[in-house]
Amino acid sequence: MRILVLANTPAHVHLYRHAVDRLERTGHDVLVLTREYACTTDLLDYFDMPYRVYGDHRTERYSKLGFARELGGQFLTIATESIRFDPDVIFGRGPYAATAGTLTRSPVVLVLDDEPGDFNHTVSRPFADCILSPAVTRRDLGDAHYTFDGFKECAYLHPDVFEPNVDVREYLDVAPDEPYVLVRFNALDALHDAGIEGFRPEQRRDLIERLSEEVTVFVSDEGDEMDLRDLPARAYDLHPALIHDAMAEASLLVADTGTMVNEAALLGTPAFRYRGTDTHEYGEFQALERAGLTEQFDEYDAVRARSLEILADDTADDRWQRRRREYVDELVNLTDLLVDVARSRGTVDRFDRSTKRVLQPRSQSM
Repeated sequence: MRILVLANTPAHVHLYRHAVDRLERTGHDVLVLTREYACTTDLLDYFDMPYRVYGDHRTERYSKLGFARELGGQFLTIATESIRFDPDVIFGRGPYAATAGTLTRSPVVLVLDDEPGDFNHTVSRPFADCILSPAVTRRDLGDAHYTFDGFKECAYLHPDVFEPNVDVREYLDVAPDEPYVLVRFNALDALHDAGIEGFRPEQRRDLIERLSEEVTVFVSDEGDEMDLRDLPARAYDLHPALIHDAMAEASLLVADTGTMVNEAALLGTPAFRYRGTDTHEYGEFQALERAGLTEQFDEYDAVRARSLEILADDTADDRWQRRRREYVDELVNLTDLLVDVARSRGTVDRFDRSTKRVLQPRSQSM
């Protein structure tokens, strides 16, 4: 079989990397179409995934007009590469997967987040043969829409899949028992981030200074805007492929971005999200909050105070790891599901019994 994957962001690479590896090892041909965005191609190289680049996307403030302009030159490359590869099934989301599926007349499988954006789902839904999303999704996308108990991050952070790198503390140059915090600042440059603000510059500085009074602080700045030279913090400068290993060893993650908060929570690391001006309610965050794995804050002073409180709590790590075992162990291993869906060419009737057991038609669960 020939499987085409559209991976536009680092998160998409992680979503598919284990499935791609398993499919290749069992004799299938896989091609990833991607764009130069943040560390996306760095990850593809690190994990030795076969890919071709169809365009680029700058990390800067984003607009719908800018997105439309960007699409123009990319569609031609996607069309050319898709027709040349001639896939049996396509994985992706949004207009990219829709374009590839239309031109090659191949089945299209969309793997979506908790709440698919209006633009992405409006464009791609009519072309989808199978839509997969977490059970916390509140939107019904039609007869082809199936949900699973878990999150897209379960493809690479489920306990059956994730194998921590035991050398990550050495790479970070921290002692075996040295506590540290990861602080993640979002670039807020994606289409769905338009109009949203996270930590303000003065809040970023204050947070770093206050946390550094208690523990070592590593900063991961997606927009690469922070000047840390006069701040008591170190830039997270390991290869981006090691971020989850660093996250698993951290005492706390504080962020104004969603994906890394979910990831830390699934690893059993206390994960605090500052919502800033984002007032949307996401089902995935609510589910992880109910499990006691993450916390969200509308006010900066509250997230700062709670962060300092958890760092002073010697029992926090044991509590979070217990909650992880109780909650995450029961979630779906999404890599297993993706592999079977690929082998079945996105056709529900061909799914293995194990896959049919973990998938629920969305219309029946509303």
